[in-house]
Amino acid sequence: MPEGKIIKALSGFYYVLDGKQIIQCRGRGVFRHNKVNPLVGDYIVYQAENHTDGYLLEVKERTNELVRPPIANVDQAILVFSAVEPEFSTTLLDRFLVAIENNEIEPIICISKMDLISEQQRETLNQYMEDYRKIGYEVVATSSITSAGLEVLLPYLEGKTSVFAGQSGVGKSSLLNAINPDLDIETNQISSHLGRGKHTTRHVELLPIGSGLVADTPGFSSLEFLDIELERLAYCFPEIYKYGEQCKFRGCLHDKEPKCAVKQAVETGDIPKYRYKHYQQIFEEIKDRKPRY
Repeated sequence: MPEGKIIKALSGFYYVLDGKQIIQCRGRGVFRHNKVNPLVGDYIVYQAENHTDGYLLEVKERTNELVRPPIANVDQAILVFSAVEPEFSTTLLDRFLVAIENNEIEPIICISKMDLISEQQRETLNQYMEDYRKIGYEVVATSSITSAGLEVLLPYLEGKTSVFAGQSGVGKSSLLNAINPDLDIETNQISSHLGRGKHTTRHVELLPIGSGLVADTPGFSSLEFLDIELERLAYCFPEIYKYGEQCKFRGCLHDKEPKCAVKQAVETGDIPKYRYKHYQQIFEEIKDRKPRY
């Protein structure tokens, strides 16, 4: 039986990439019966008599799965955050990073709209970028207007399935159009009244860029941590996890425990204070989370 990868799901149809051909398929009723929901990014087995009349037969095991956006088997996440309009936010960036780290997907931080910032803003951003690079994250500064940084970003996309994620209005679609103008993805200007972009991307679709596939996903501005346990949260902050191995007490949650190496590293400046503050905020969210039954 032929196999392929779902690159788009729309109105009950699944568009399957098999080599260089795209097959339009429907899902079998057995999927609904077994509560299997095929996702963009799924590797599947199908049968088809022609390019427009196929059926999904099997969804292969996933390496990972995101809920928002709904996509599977992602190699890396390009987290796009604008320098301005909307203003760069380490709080929101860290929430995205936690969600991505929890799914064990490689994150790459992409700062967009670098052409719009003042020298003072550039100094502040450069310090943030240096902080994240010290932690071990790849950080790329870009502009879809001047094409700055695109030559740095493009090699990361080769041969991989990447998801472009971030708040509405940060310029994800504009960046993809700048990398590959043939995509011609719809974009909208920022709403000056709301301070955020309109949702121009309404469904998840994998688009070809070079030898890779990229998902331009609907923007969203809030993240919930329904599947992260308190004990795992430190793992989602690489520098906190690293210093946490030096804590006196095994199982230290870096909250109110004595002789905590993480809190000591915050005091010495080895862990940025804002990163630890965000850890504490998410810690409290998880601790106060209502149990699900």
